[in-house]
Amino acid sequence: MEQKVCHKEDLQPGEMMESTLGKHSIVVCRASDGHYYAFLNRCIHQGAPLSKGKLCGAPAPTDNVGEYNFEKDGDILRCPWHGREFDVKNEGRMLVNEKYKVKNFSVSVENNDVIVYN
Repeated sequence: MEQKVCHKEDLQPGEMMESTLGKHSIVVCRASDGHYYAFLNRCIHQGAPLSKGKLCGAPAPTDNVGEYNFEKDGDILRCPWHGREFDVKNEGRMLVNEKYKVKNFSVSVENNDVIVYN
């Protein structure tokens, strides 16, 4: 199954939107590099709608104890309920434990349309 979810211009880098794919609610994200990603709109923790969260960045440790760098701005999908963070550019894997991830879908851009495939 494939479905057009929006026009390319509908999302700017760092933005996301809710859509549907068949019977599933999905969240479509445009990462900081301009690429599109799509995920089941349901957090793996307790089912929160990820589209109600934010597409943001995350702190990363440095070599100096107690110091952090902010990175991946526009690439981290944060759950609105409990703050679980998923890297959209790494198949929706959780930042704290890459063993867990949100179900993802293939995305392509054809004639300025963003198409999601199941």
